[in-house]
Amino acid sequence: MTEYVIRFVLGGAVVSAFAILGDLLRPKSFAGLFGAAPSVALATLGIAVYQHGVNYAALQAQAMIAGAVALAIYSVVACHLLVRAKLRAVTATLLSLVIWLVAAFGLLVFAGGQT
Repeated sequence: MTEYVIRFVLGGAVVSAFAILGDLLRPKSFAGLFGAAPSVALATLGIAVYQHGVNYAALQAQAMIAGAVALAIYSVVACHLLVRAKLRAVTATLLSLVIWLVAAFGLLVFAGGQT
């Protein structure tokens, strides 16, 4: 139970810090970007370091980086399929999802992470 309390407090504090940072930057759309993923990732990595050590947290960080790069690739492919190929949203999403999976697992294996 204490892990959940720590995760809640630490996550809330980091979310608040990133929300303040996003509020200070222009454009205001950065507030949403900084409010969610980075704060949750940092809170999770902090707990992973505390519970399992730095080596485990490093593996988790590699997986997070691979997922982020794969998401960027997914986004570019989805945009191209929607705008240039004029595919329907469902079709573009499903095709891009396959690309995301291949990119995420390929990057993770290439980085030497565990799958």
